[in-house]
Amino acid sequence: MKRKPPSLGSVTLEDVARVAGVSRATVSRVINGSTTVDPAMRLLVENAVAATNYVPNRAARSLVTRRTDSIALVVSEAESRHVADPFLGRMFTDPFFGRVVTGVMEVIRPRGVQMVLMLVDDADSRAHLVSYLRQGHVDGVVLICGHVADPLPGLLAEAGVPAVLSGRPGQTTPISFVEADQRAGAVLAVDHLVSTGRRRIAHLAGPQDMPSAQERLTGFRQAVAAHGLQEAGVGEGDFTQAGGAAAMRELLAKAPDLDAVFVASDLMALGAIPVLNRAGRRVPEDIALVGFDDSSAALACDPPLTTVRQPLEEMAARMAQLLLAQIVEPSEALQSAVFHPTLVLRGSA
Repeated sequence: MKRKPPSLGSVTLEDVARVAGVSRATVSRVINGSTTVDPAMRLLVENAVAATNYVPNRAARSLVTRRTDSIALVVSEAESRHVADPFLGRMFTDPFFGRVVTGVMEVIRPRGVQMVLMLVDDADSRAHLVSYLRQGHVDGVVLICGHVADPLPGLLAEAGVPAVLSGRPGQTTPISFVEADQRAGAVLAVDHLVSTGRRRIAHLAGPQDMPSAQERLTGFRQAVAAHGLQEAGVGEGDFTQAGGAAAMRELLAKAPDLDAVFVASDLMALGAIPVLNRAGRRVPEDIALVGFDDSSAALACDPPLTTVRQPLEEMAARMAQLLLAQIVEPSEALQSAVFHPTLVLRGSA
């Protein structure tokens, strides 16, 4: 016999449990964000919540759970890059950040969890952040922090703040993380360039104080050597469009005979292509290009950029899932997830 939903008014957990046909404890676990509930049970509870118009009493729940139902997305930048390359400007021009926000929101929004964006770029803002987190204003942190020497992952671990890091930590730090296999992505790029007959392959690398850029450079060198080739040259950019243009000019001056470039980010490739055009080098006829990320910048290139795709939205969603699980079960062991990149073929190579 189908259960009749209770009338609108003061709907309780018991009402939701009766409609769902499960225990009150199961309803409580679903509403409190537990990740250990069977998916079929979770669906029953979510449908019952919708049918009964149940609204959790967040103030009362916070007294019991000591949680705020909010997390922080923290972007930490190296101090040395702050003056020359405005931090806030990159936040709104680099497609990376928007894709991460999209992936995180897909997970937390259905659970009623809010997100606070916090930017950290010097010692003072870092100290303020740690103090803010210690006071319990948010339940945990999704951390974007790409520099080897950044102390923030270690500070969060010492403070006992639930946190998940985007990318492998540059130091031995007890923190959960999610990353793409950067070396494998570089190998995909070089293998493709070699398969099209290119032999003088260069690399526009990212900043070498960032583990992701280091791994892409290592993968490039390993792949070139595996094919019995010598690298045509390596230039270093900063993962920005302007940085890609500057690095491409320097690389052309050092290695004018190059016939292919693996670029460590799509945004740098967007800056590199006009430099090649002005030098009279056609893409892909004279020089083939492969980027990295599969961001909107790849489609803005002319021709559209062949690129290595790291699934940022899926990676960010996994970060959010790991963080919510850590918040609910703080004693759980740290976890990591590694995603495999793929090659997206377009017109540049």
